[in-house]
Amino acid sequence: MSPSRALLGIATALVLVATVGGAAPGLAQGPAAEPDYTITVDPAAAGPAIADSMYGVFFEDINFAADGGLYAELVRNRSFEFLPVDNAAYTSLTAWTPGAEAGGSGTASTVDDAARLNERNRTYLRLALTNPAGGRYGVTNAGYNTGVAVTRGATYDFSVWARSDAPAGTPVTVTLRDAAGQPLGAPVSVTVRGDAWKRYPATVRATRTTDAGRLSVLAGGTGTLRLDMVSLFPRATYRGRANGLRKDLAEKIAALHPGFVRFPGGCLVNTNSMAGYDAAANYPRARAYQWKDTVGPVETRPTNANFWGYNQSYGLGYFEYFQFAEDIGAMPLPVLPALVTGCGQNRATDDPALLQRHIRDALDLIEFANGPVSSPWGGLRAEMGHPKPFGLTHVAVGNEENLPDAYFANFLTFREAIAARYPQITVVSNSGPDDQGATFDDLWARSRAANVAMVDEHYYNSPAWFLGNNKRYDSYDRNGPKVFLGEYASLDNKLFNSLAEASYLTGLERNADVVKLASYAPLLANIDHVQWKPDLIWFDNDESWGSTSYQVQKLFMNNVGDRVVPSTSTGKVVQPEPITGAIGLSTWATAATYDDITVTSPDGAVLFSDDFSDGAGQWTPVEPRGAWSVVDGAYRQTDTAALDTLVKAGAITATDYDLTLKATKQAGAEGFLVAFGVQDSGELYWWNLGGWNNTQGAIQKGAGGSKEIVLAKPNSIATGVTYDIRIAVRGTQVTLFLNGTEWGSFTDDRVTEPFAQVVTHDDATGELIVKVVNAQDSPAVTRVDLGGRTVAGHGRMTVIAGDPQEQNTRSAEPVQPVTTTVGGISPVFTRTFPANSVTFLRLKTK
Repeated sequence: MSPSRALLGIATALVLVATVGGAAPGLAQGPAAEPDYTITVDPAAAGPAIADSMYGVFFEDINFAADGGLYAELVRNRSFEFLPVDNAAYTSLTAWTPGAEAGGSGTASTVDDAARLNERNRTYLRLALTNPAGGRYGVTNAGYNTGVAVTRGATYDFSVWARSDAPAGTPVTVTLRDAAGQPLGAPVSVTVRGDAWKRYPATVRATRTTDAGRLSVLAGGTGTLRLDMVSLFPRATYRGRANGLRKDLAEKIAALHPGFVRFPGGCLVNTNSMAGYDAAANYPRARAYQWKDTVGPVETRPTNANFWGYNQSYGLGYFEYFQFAEDIGAMPLPVLPALVTGCGQNRATDDPALLQRHIRDALDLIEFANGPVSSPWGGLRAEMGHPKPFGLTHVAVGNEENLPDAYFANFLTFREAIAARYPQITVVSNSGPDDQGATFDDLWARSRAANVAMVDEHYYNSPAWFLGNNKRYDSYDRNGPKVFLGEYASLDNKLFNSLAEASYLTGLERNADVVKLASYAPLLANIDHVQWKPDLIWFDNDESWGSTSYQVQKLFMNNVGDRVVPSTSTGKVVQPEPITGAIGLSTWATAATYDDITVTSPDGAVLFSDDFSDGAGQWTPVEPRGAWSVVDGAYRQTDTAALDTLVKAGAITATDYDLTLKATKQAGAEGFLVAFGVQDSGELYWWNLGGWNNTQGAIQKGAGGSKEIVLAKPNSIATGVTYDIRIAVRGTQVTLFLNGTEWGSFTDDRVTEPFAQVVTHDDATGELIVKVVNAQDSPAVTRVDLGGRTVAGHGRMTVIAGDPQEQNTRSAEPVQPVTTTVGGISPVFTRTFPANSVTFLRLKTK
């Protein structure tokens, strides 16, 4: 049983240990019984200061977070640029339906020719109109999710770029309709005159509320009408800004009071082509996010094939990111491509001239953000409506690169150029895609040797990992590079995940002299377009709701304090248990064959065996995926499109055993997946050989449908070669052998701490903020010693508590903070913190 399973059970082995950190008062005053936990605040020691920028947000256009999300545009595919390269299901008329009314007629087609709006907006809609008198023909847009969401009485700003060859002009009628075609407001009309592109605006008012509206653009007369950039924005964007942000989503982000905004990625930054969108590069559609593509008039911004499988318009671009950060009082922190791809692509671009161009772009970005209006890029910023500098202080180069040599060489080149012109800018490096491993160690060593100011760490792990790693940063070098925890989350959106994250945050705050910045990720998810979960804020086309992690993050981000007050705690912890359970076989976009599978004890006793001479009756699919069958006396999965085809067998109860087998890749993108310690709950370990497009091998630990990396190193698997695999399990220690050679080893012996605490001081209010996390099914009776400090007899307490499996959804948000005033506070007091809770006590000092 793993630590996370043990936590959820009642019969767990608990021992008393001393820990750094601790707990704080909770829901009700505890009984006179001996406390389960103690918190002792140091009477004299001074803790580290906590910067206002400690907690921030990370925005990446994943899960339709921008178009169809934070970016308030209501028209989907407004510039007819959707292509199959973005998504195999797309055409340039995705979300559009041609049609007529009043006997109208014509044809609608999309065209990429010399009549286009401009070279960077290459496709437009051509309507060949053959209407009789009074007839109209055109197109209707279906918007996002269920449709165009409009509110009765609200005003919407319509615009379209158009040109017409009709001598008298072409009348165009714009109408909001419901899904049945009935009007949602009075139609408005514009007349397109002249065969040169011109922008035509109009104001539309809704007379009914719906989340399933449609926008119709119908033209009368005859001749050729060309349309592009068909747009509809609510007038009520966040802060009323043109080309603005969806108000409810922006307000939820602003309510966090983030200290910084990291943008725009993520994998958007370090994947696909590093070339520019121009004729010299043949207008590559799938490109790394490059900031110059995203500024200036929106009609001149090219779209892109988003790494996450859809079209990205760049309507929400760098200017809008900077403006939003300023609006919510946050520090902007852009991430630039380092010309080394990651996120499974793992390629270095060896092009010195292109590298120098990207370095110039980095310097130009700083000028765009901070330069005077007399400078070229500062001038553009002013033209876009912001003559005042944005005050950029940090720039990150790269994101999760898996090629340390190539990445760090480029990073140093960027840093040198930036330091020469802008020495005040902090240039941030990164440590790869995981919390440990060869790449992580290598990049951290290089960053320390090069005196890098700050290193960006990323990891997505199980609740057990977060509960077992509260002390991760206690041992970091206080004089080395500072840590930017740019991406992290526990692998689900349930309250238990949020409690594990909360426990971890107490460790971040305790180490605020090392961890300077931290942001949960991802930030946003459109419920109908999810590529990644968990996520902080969920939405559809007219509603939004915060996850349980949103509520916990908001509590921490609004109650940070100015400095840590050192404290210690004692209490019960959960000890690790041996790795037992079923064994498993799987593939990922690969066909593979397995044979001669044996599990033996160290003395040679056979615990399980299968050579498939009698079929595959011992094996059960975990999910009905893939095409498994016995072929030539071996077990083969033949579907190269299928993902996660896990089948399992056996029930290994021994704590010490060896799993051996033979594996052969037949075809496909990756290699083998061999599982052990498989539980009915879905928890497991698997050895992933040839993962990440056949570039990496890893041990992954699964829980809650997601997996964290325990061990990783470069690895590839050859097609048609049979590999001998051996996994030696000795309690919590595992050694891996590939073709008789030790490949790696790990020990999963983390002690899980279900109780965590930190104390900070708010200088403005004179309050101690005692923050306690109790991530277990029983209340925590806790004795709190404030180190002789005199405090008021009452305090303000905020509690988030509930069923650990509960989550907030569109239909219900049961997990919410509850704030009350509590008494019984003194320099030493006992309180009982509720099961599965986060409690913040604000105590006024005298």
